[in-house]
Amino acid sequence: MNRYIGEGIGGRGASLPASFDAFRAEALACGCDEALVREWPPAAVLDTHTHPFDAEAVVMHGEMWLTEGGRTWHLTPGATFRLAAGVPHAERYGPQGATYWVARRAPGIA
Repeated sequence: MNRYIGEGIGGRGASLPASFDAFRAEALACGCDEALVREWPPAAVLDTHTHPFDAEAVVMHGEMWLTEGGRTWHLTPGATFRLAAGVPHAERYGPQGATYWVARRAPGIA
């Protein structure tokens, strides 16, 4: 399931985690395999691609545009999104770039 500006990791609301360590601990407790900090430079563009993992993320700094299924979402700090493994999507980052924290899980694991 893909979700944008939705619930946090594990469906627990969209509040920002207190720290990356808290985010990581919650992600691992909910069955994710890993949690990472992803930093993107200003004006970076990633053409349509897929990932071999499910991803749940929260934008911490900057802004990004996520395009999937013919729709584009503008995501700013506090916005969350989920992408299922194998879903084609594109990403574009704002003039200051963006940082998000992402939890990844092998597909098919609840």
